[in-house]
Amino acid sequence: MDRATEETQRISAEAPCGRLLGTRSGEVLVFRGIPFAKPPIGPLRWRMPEAAEPWPGVREAIQFGPICPQAPSQIEAVLGGTLGEQSEDCLYLNIWTPACDGAKRPVMVWIHGGAFVIGAGSQGLYNGRQLAARDCVVVTLNYRLGSLGFLNLRDVTSGVVPATGAEGIADQLLALHWVRQNIENFGGDPGNVTIFGESAGAMSVAALLSMPAARGLFHRGIAESGAAHIGYSRERSARVAHAFLDELGVSDAARLKDIPYPVLIRAQIALLADLRQSRDGRKLGTVAFQPTIDGDLIPERPIEAIRSGEAERIPLLTGTTKDEWRLFSAINPRLRLMSRGAFEQRVRKVAGPATPEMLSAYGEGTTFDRFNAFMSDRVFAIPAIRLLEAQGSHAPVYAYRFDWSSRLLGGIMGSCHAIELGFVFGTYNQKLAGAFFGTGRAADTLATDMMDAWTNFARSGDPSTASVPWPRYEAQDRNTVIFGDGAPHTIGDPNQARRLAWEKAGEQKIGP
Repeated sequence: MDRATEETQRISAEAPCGRLLGTRSGEVLVFRGIPFAKPPIGPLRWRMPEAAEPWPGVREAIQFGPICPQAPSQIEAVLGGTLGEQSEDCLYLNIWTPACDGAKRPVMVWIHGGAFVIGAGSQGLYNGRQLAARDCVVVTLNYRLGSLGFLNLRDVTSGVVPATGAEGIADQLLALHWVRQNIENFGGDPGNVTIFGESAGAMSVAALLSMPAARGLFHRGIAESGAAHIGYSRERSARVAHAFLDELGVSDAARLKDIPYPVLIRAQIALLADLRQSRDGRKLGTVAFQPTIDGDLIPERPIEAIRSGEAERIPLLTGTTKDEWRLFSAINPRLRLMSRGAFEQRVRKVAGPATPEMLSAYGEGTTFDRFNAFMSDRVFAIPAIRLLEAQGSHAPVYAYRFDWSSRLLGGIMGSCHAIELGFVFGTYNQKLAGAFFGTGRAADTLATDMMDAWTNFARSGDPSTASVPWPRYEAQDRNTVIFGDGAPHTIGDPNQARRLAWEKAGEQKIGP
């Protein structure tokens, strides 16, 4: 049977949500565009999601659902991704499974990244076929982004618009409820669910780890290049909302629900483009739209809740790429030409009394190399270490670093942010993606090692494989598995001098 025939073969599944008609792709069944919530449109815009009602008859699950409204992104072009139709009616999920039987396979629920403003679970990069072929059930999902999912309008409209700025996380939570209620009918085990995500998706994983409302909905977590030093206070998120309303030029809060979403996205783009100062003269931040610590759904900053044991007994796998920041800096001529004095001034502003130690720790390479290492650690690697330390007191934790380098643009991007994604999903060699991720025998082996480790972790809570023995991360040795051009291997406390310099600088200096 050829691929075209496989993709047109229809497969039926019956679940509490209703009857679905999906397709077969090789040995894997695929169900796309399944609604898990009522469309968040009209009176439901800027409200917490409401569960979708079971449908009568048979619903086709052949095509992906629309994605959340968002701006075009150069990064998506680099990754070879295509997104599709946009609509506020975007709360859909997709399933890849070996069979709709009673086998109770481990379930892996993917939360996509994109700085909380771009991305979708339907991107070709996140095709779950290769992971599902390892006898797992893979779920990808959409959630509301940017001003539709992470805007605290309640505090700036005196409650006229009830959005707290945590609606996007609430969408993810509702999708997990859907998984618990329905996934057994797709061959999955609702008692063995792993949530995994990258960048903003990894930060979402950390938020869910910290939330009492999420307890029992998942049992393991994987956070790739994103950790728990996230979340705006209500006061800070209100500053973003004020700036957004100023950009819209809207003074009547009651009108907000009627503004077409393209107008909202244009205002969002303008706000993010200039990173303006808020009314009190303070900057909004480079990740202006992120979850609000509303005191209800998200009671406190995720890192603090995790330290106190909110995610007790939930194994965690987390790590970063070696050169995270190069995805953002490699195509920026101004940063590539940064002077030594400008770099040292940036370090001094962040590190304060720890500046000598920090400059010494980042003393190797060109100024551009030093800047990228500094920013990669500040935003990604050090928060990941803090997350490992926080959760390691309550459950087994495992660390990795991804050192494989992109060959794109003459290799200047190095082991940049998102470079591991094609290997985690086995989509590194699809269409245009290969130019960014790389191909060949070494790439094939790397993808096999990573997919085996990720699915083993989902199955048992331990990522070790026959080719990759994986020790736990403990404070005394800080064992970290390195994935790169050669065989995976373990290093104890990589970049120790850099870690110690950040400890002296203080935790308030890290995070996105």
